Amino acid sequence: MADDPSDADTPADAASGTPDDSAPDTPEDAAPDTPDDSATGTANDWDPDAYDRDTGFVHEYGGSVVDLLDPSPGERVLDLGCGTGHLTAAIADAVGESGSVVGVDQSAEMVERARATYHDQRFEVADAREYAPADERFDAVFSNAALHWIPGADQPSVAERVRELLVPGGRFVAEMGGAGNVATVVDATLAELRARGYDATNPWHFPTVGEHAAVLESAGFEVRLARLFDRPTELEGGAEGLARWLDVFGDSLFADLDDGEKADVVDAVEARVRDELFDPDAGEEGVWTADYRRLRFVAVRE
Repeated sequence: MADDPSDADTPADAASGTPDDSAPDTPEDAAPDTPDDSATGTANDWDPDAYDRDTGFVHEYGGSVVDLLDPSPGERVLDLGCGTGHLTAAIADAVGESGSVVGVDQSAEMVERARATYHDQRFEVADAREYAPADERFDAVFSNAALHWIPGADQPSVAERVRELLVPGGRFVAEMGGAGNVATVVDATLAELRARGYDATNPWHFPTVGEHAAVLESAGFEVRLARLFDRPTELEGGAEGLARWLDVFGDSLFADLDDGEKADVVDAVEARVRDELFDPDAGEEGVWTADYRRLRFVAVRE
């Protein structure tokens, strides 16, 4: 898989609200990345087994976002959109017994799996736009691959809720899909669905640096870092990698299709993007590489 460029993040890459020059002009036609971690606004039927088996890269890449968070012993941290809890557990190890971590996710199935895997950690089923624990504030809020599942119109509500959950000077550290994320796959999927008569739209929110920095600043944050970068990502599953990815993340796209027609659409999407995204000579049976683009930010409550 491609090297994660987190070490190259610098404050100079952000805070101005200026989008990355390489970002496409039409983020509405981009597509999801993962949910690692569904906070979420877009409906998806999460299968924890398939999620961990077919998209393990989500929490693997998320390790560098934990590094950016740099949790310290004794800190209180909220993991917003915790998914199956792997990064929550990593943060808990860093804050130690003197600190605390809460993982929240809107998917009851994901939270159930997280609780079963990490018995000593606290996980709750909650909506990121509404989570309001009584008399509890955090030194940091963390989120990996979750915010893009929340509609753009609701992003201000999320930012305002996070601000209320943080102590003064607390930090919001996150990574999400950015403008142009997985655009090749999404464009092909939408085109195929529309060709078959479906009124398909992109259900994910992939903003530019400028768009998301404005949301954070309006909610009362100082944006210390914001960066949009390419992260080509090899999909797990060999020749079945793209189909498995669509199966994990594409429920809202295929909601109106029966199983047979969904399979036909997936086959057609593979045909549309094969020359660009599939390497038949890699691995034992070929490798699909999705054109991920990530938006990473650090914002501090003023």
